[in-house]
Amino acid sequence: MKRERLDKVIANMGVGTRKEVKQLVKQQLITVDEVVATDPGMHIIPDTQVIKLDGHVLSFKRWIYVMMNKPPGVISATEDSRHETVVELLPTEWAVKVHPVGRLDIDTEGLLLLTNDGQLSHNLTSPKKKVDKEYFARVDGRVTEEHIAGFAKGVELEDFTTLPAKLEILSADEHQSETKVTIMEGKFHQVKRMFAAFGLNVTYLKRLRMGTLVLDESLAPGEYRELTETELENLRGPNKD
Repeated sequence: MKRERLDKVIANMGVGTRKEVKQLVKQQLITVDEVVATDPGMHIIPDTQVIKLDGHVLSFKRWIYVMMNKPPGVISATEDSRHETVVELLPTEWAVKVHPVGRLDIDTEGLLLLTNDGQLSHNLTSPKKKVDKEYFARVDGRVTEEHIAGFAKGVELEDFTTLPAKLEILSADEHQSETKVTIMEGKFHQVKRMFAAFGLNVTYLKRLRMGTLVLDESLAPGEYRELTETELENLRGPNKD
């Protein structure tokens, strides 16, 4: 079991900053296994020991799995000097721990998973795992059967040739097409670049699914929730080593 500093553990629960936690310890408001804590730097095992603040149990959660409907204008990163990041939309107790699994472009919306589970993150993003990602794409101009065949073959881009991808036409006319695209990679601007290779411009892009995880459409852009046990089990299932 991993031992961690008491003040760090409590701060990560969202109680306050580590400086504020030290004041709580000084005021003798923190107990560990019913013993009053006197040293904010004491090492504890948060998975097994009971921490209380003024008699109330503080719950420690080792692993966090959050589904977000990423809004446009926010970047998929933990910190950035110019733009708001997805973690800034989360409560402090989650934001200090999690990272986005893969990236969505700044103007792309939709499903984003945030977690502190590095193994799951690797399983979902490693090219060797070939986890498929489904997007809704609105495109200028008419998408045709020729484009479907081209995507299925793999699209040759400047720096690489994509794996075979599925393109489905939802509606199409001379001015605009609505499509679904399923890819197994997640390269920079990949979906946009694939359409651009055929002279088509993507005007709106939204990720709908990653592996078994489907975006909860009841989440408005910027909203989030924890994964259900079923969602987590399904997500882990096909990606176990």
